[in-house]
This record gives sequence, structure tokens and C-alpha cells, in this order.
Amino acid sequence: MSFFEKIFSGLSKTKANLAELEELFQNYSPDSEDFYDDLEELLIVSDVGAQVADKVIYEMKKLTWERRFRKGYEAREGLIEILSKLLDSGDTSLKLNTKPSVILMVGVNGVGKTTTIGKLASSFAAEGKKVLLSAADTFRAAAAEQLSIWAERSGADFIRHEEGSDPAAVVFDSINAAKARGTDIIIIDTAGRLHNKQNLMNELSKIRRVVDRELPEADVETLMVLDATTGQNGLIQAQHFLESARISGIVLTKLDGTAKGGIVFAISEQLGVPVKYIGVGEGIDDLIPFDGRTFAEAFFK
Repeated sequence: MSFFEKIFSGLSKTKANLAELEELFQNYSPDSEDFYDDLEELLIVSDVGAQVADKVIYEMKKLTWERRFRKGYEAREGLIEILSKLLDSGDTSLKLNTKPSVILMVGVNGVGKTTTIGKLASSFAAEGKKVLLSAADTFRAAAAEQLSIWAERSGADFIRHEEGSDPAAVVFDSINAAKARGTDIIIIDTAGRLHNKQNLMNELSKIRRVVDRELPEADVETLMVLDATTGQNGLIQAQHFLESARISGIVLTKLDGTAKGGIVFAISEQLGVPVKYIGVGEGIDDLIPFDGRTFAEAFFK
């Protein structure tokens, strides 16, 4: 299955929600306010958000006038172009050039963070990278156990402490182990911290200080995992995390389980943080690097 087909298939619920879109473009008229009203409504229903939808409609009217759109297929291509630009909020690739490099994974419980770590570890292992998983979520009893299973599946090294231990101490030991073992990438799991628990946010800052002190020259990616099915609530979560962590990218999971995949556009436009991976299924290879143009085409074709 191709990259486009994976996204297309994963967005099946969203596309079902946008079934009226085809009829809308078939009956396209550049001077019809009803067209723009209906398009805006469809965007909002798909969780693009009112603010972003309003911007899209403004840009759509502007582009229609500039290029003299007359046919529905022209308007559709113009819409895809506008949405692709919304998704251009930064480099979507991971910068992991140092040895070791670090990926710090953050996000609330239940978003698929541990599974995402496992899929990333498997992907890196397939590239011949030596990976170490650091179980710095010491607050939840099952967290380390789940992570150990993924470490075994992917062939990654694994460092853990007892439940209730200092997460920063786990990270410190993980870094020392990585240095000794010639590890390429350290992936650090953190607690599913809620945005209203300041002590947990402080713990995240403490972990980052340990990384910066022990690996001052290392490339560090801080990826926030968001559950697409939570829609605008996920956007609120991300806004709070941005205040406490230097988030470099978003991983959006469970896109195949929601009719509101438009949250991708809201995240990119309102947060200014690039989406770097999307999850479109349960399979080990269903976490795919994000490409804005391909996503926009799959969303509206």
C-alpha cells in the first residue's frame, strides 16, 4: 500500500463525514455565497475549527478572484493548495544526527504514547539504528511493563527503575547506558501528565534539564502525542504543554478512528508546531511520516 493509500484509507471516517463535498464541487459557482457557506460548515464539522475555517474561506475567495476559477475541479485544487500551506508550519523530519540523539515523548494518558514509542523504535531498528527505551514514567504501574514488551519486540535496550522512583534518575542512568553501549537514539517515555498538574509539568522540565546537562551537544526532539479522536480538546492539551515544554513536533494518533481528521489543520495553524507523524491504524507500519500536501489531497480527493 502506497503512502497516499495509507492516509486515504486511514481517513475513511473523515471522508464519510465529508460525503457532501463531491456534490458541492460538482455544483460549484464562483459567485455563490451558498458554496462558501456550505464549505465552511463542512470544514467545521470535520474539526478544522471555526477560526481556521474562516481563514480558509477568506483565502479561497481571494484565490478564486486571482485565478478566475470557473470549474469545480479548479476550485478543489485551489482548496488543496490553501490547506497544504496551512500545514507548512516547520520541518516535519526528525533531526537526529548526533550519537546519541534523544526523543522525549510527552502527552496525557490514553493517547497511544507507549504504542507510538514502540512503532518508532521498530522503525529505527529497521534502519539499523541502535535504540534504547527509557521508562521514565514511574508513576503508572503498567507503564514500564508495556514499554519492556515493545523493547523486546523491537530489539531495543531498556532501562527502568522501581515504581515511584525519580523519573530524572531513570533518564540519567539511561543516558549513561547509552553512552557506554554506543546507542544511536534514546527514546524517553514520560508520565501521562495532565495539564492542570503543575508538579508533573515541573517533573518534565527536570527531565529536560538532565538531558541538556548530560548531553549538551545532542539533538533532542520533544514529540507530543495527541489522540485525533479528542478533537479540539487535544488542541487545548497541546497549548498547555507548549507553555511547559519545548515541543518540536506533534504525533497525531488514531486518525483512522475519527470522523474529525481536520484537527491536523487546526494544530498546524494555531500552534505553529509541525505534525511529524500520523497514526492511521494498529499495525507496526501504520505510523507514517507526515507530508502536508499528500494529507490535503487524501483529505479532499
